[in-house]
Amino acid sequence: MLGEQIRKFRKLKKLTLEELAGTELTKGMLSLIENNKAKPSMDSLTYIAERLEVEVSELLEEGNIQELREVLDKAEMIFNKTMDESPDKYKKLISLIQPTVSKLNQGYEAARLLELYGRGLYWEKKDNWQEPCDAAATLYDQMNLTQQRGAIGLFRAIIKFVEHDYETSLDILLKERKEIENNHVFIDGMTKLDLDYHEAMLHFAVGDTTSAKQVMEKAITFSKTNKLFYRIDDLYRLASASALMENDLASHEFYLDKLKQYAEFTDDEKSNLFYQLFNIESLNTLKQDYQLALKQVSSLLVERQHDDLKEWLYLEKGKALLGLGQVEEAIGYFDKIVTPANHHHPFDLSQFYLKDTFKAKCYIELGDTQKALAAAKIAKENFEKLPPSPYKEYSLKVYQELANK
Repeated sequence: MLGEQIRKFRKLKKLTLEELAGTELTKGMLSLIENNKAKPSMDSLTYIAERLEVEVSELLEEGNIQELREVLDKAEMIFNKTMDESPDKYKKLISLIQPTVSKLNQGYEAARLLELYGRGLYWEKKDNWQEPCDAAATLYDQMNLTQQRGAIGLFRAIIKFVEHDYETSLDILLKERKEIENNHVFIDGMTKLDLDYHEAMLHFAVGDTTSAKQVMEKAITFSKTNKLFYRIDDLYRLASASALMENDLASHEFYLDKLKQYAEFTDDEKSNLFYQLFNIESLNTLKQDYQLALKQVSSLLVERQHDDLKEWLYLEKGKALLGLGQVEEAIGYFDKIVTPANHHHPFDLSQFYLKDTFKAKCYIELGDTQKALAAAKIAKENFEKLPPSPYKEYSLKVYQELANK
């Protein structure tokens, strides 16, 4: 704050309050200013700076930074709350940061506040969210803060990803990555893996499996070589999902085993749960061991009734029941499924769109071709929005077989 700055320079000059006050100020007024209980006029501030033999900007700068730090601390607390804890957190962010925007022109605090302000404006659906993000990116570039600059690039790309505009999302990411690599001499390993993971994920999203695998495998090799295991579980999950879609049992089991090893080594509950889910998917899709799949998924459903993955478990239980010929019960589980709002990747959406294809298979077994066709049509229409994939081909095949009857 300004008062602390004046006191700091006064003590460096070894001046008493009375000596600094001189003839233009009283000792009492100067004491109030130093304790931030009074604000000096510009003339008084200029007089104090002259007495201290410093520039006015030197008195203001640290005060401004300290003020911004206090605002940033509050902003981070708001930003880190979940939407359940604070449904209006982005409105609060905007209200907190907006009065400081004109001061946000240099330093980390300014850049981070601009970034948070831009994010808040975006989530509140304001058109001018890009300007503060652009300003923050420029400041991060100037300070060579690669991780923070990378986070803005990913944010810009993910905006289009959640809109399911995968091509544009990938274009933005590749453009951002090029700018970062051109402007930053050194890119830390975590930022590199973040960019690699998202690039591979987006290549998969647009159906470019070859490029996706190249980026993914390079990232996994980099992670192992540098013993940097950030994002490695995400990469193993991505690789497992790709192999599952292509019915590549050997690759799927290889990466599934890697995910299991990671989960055991880190004692990470989330990774362990994903390993169990992927294993059940493998039993249903690749091995057709429906009895074991049913046993394992039923156990998980009992243990994790309120887990975020329950929709996936309903899906796998329905598939296992269908495989065992228990079609009416399978339909019951497929009907329970609501596609999670936070799922946007075609890998994930395809699985949930297939539920209607599986329902169609159930109705075929029950001899109800009308309901079968209706369910297959829902799946076909959902898949129209997604790039080509084996899942999409299978769904279309089931629909065409029913439509041609």
